[in-house]
Amino acid sequence: MTLKKLLALTAAFALSLPATSATAQSDLSFDAYMQLLIARARAEGVSESTLQRMTAGLEPNQRVIQLDQSQPGSPTSSGYPPLAPYIATHVDSARINGGQRAYANYRSRLRAIESEYGVPAEILVAIWGHETAYGAVKGGFDLSQALATLAWEGRRRDLFASEWVALMKVADKGYSRSDLKGSWAGAFGNPQFLPSVYLRLAADGDGDGRADIMNNGTDALASIANYFRDSGWRTGQPWGVRASVPNGFNVDAYRTTIDAPVCNRVHERHSVYKTAAEWRALGVQPQRALAPDTLVTLFQPDGPGTPAWLLTSNYRAILEYNCSNYYAMSVGLLADEIAR
Repeated sequence: MTLKKLLALTAAFALSLPATSATAQSDLSFDAYMQLLIARARAEGVSESTLQRMTAGLEPNQRVIQLDQSQPGSPTSSGYPPLAPYIATHVDSARINGGQRAYANYRSRLRAIESEYGVPAEILVAIWGHETAYGAVKGGFDLSQALATLAWEGRRRDLFASEWVALMKVADKGYSRSDLKGSWAGAFGNPQFLPSVYLRLAADGDGDGRADIMNNGTDALASIANYFRDSGWRTGQPWGVRASVPNGFNVDAYRTTIDAPVCNRVHERHSVYKTAAEWRALGVQPQRALAPDTLVTLFQPDGPGTPAWLLTSNYRAILEYNCSNYYAMSVGLLADEIAR
């Protein structure tokens, strides 16, 4: 058995162990751990030239470790910050104007993308605006270094080891190391995809044979559209509409009792699903056209007397991108403003 084969088998075994065993790898030096990661990537088909250029001079990034270790844990308070101030700072004139300019600049491509994927152009542009300010802020961390550091650190080893290998596969498509820069946690490009998401859903929007989400706005928008189609976006339905709620209406009486498997604190704030017609019968009136048989959930985040919305299943598709009511609401409201 050659040394290369032995390293590959060792890596495949070590990196497939349960988390409790993988934790023991924290005792390895960074260089020794990288040999395991490199062997795994090699065994999964990554070329030697890519591995060499993506690991040259690699060493841990202490800033990445600090940022990861400073992440907050799960919230314990039952209270929620109000939505209105968040919307005021995230759906502001700069984002609206920037989104309208981006919409105008990509109008013909957006029409084609919307026709192919069934996702409204304004939603795609709003995601782009929230993620990277329409390409202005994409992150400057060397992704190979950041993901390797996070995998070696070990707090979420399985996730980041897999993402590092996925990044090598992205690089193997011909992207330079300088192209592959992004956030400290590994998201990159205009839509801020993780490498594994890129491999699964990145799309070639302009037909040039590459899905360049780093430098090509059309590819980025098509990739966002593909993400939403994969998340179950229903063509022809809005994400949600403003609703008027009668004085004294007890929204809490209709809260859902279902425990969501993920992001439970997000979903616990929504009501049960009813048709638009059923909500109308209860006095809750949508302020825009909504088919009577559309299933919607009532959401009044800041309490009685404040704005309320009826949200469709497409709102949940936005939550697939970032599981936060603040994020999803700001994306939907920004999209509405862009489309005006």
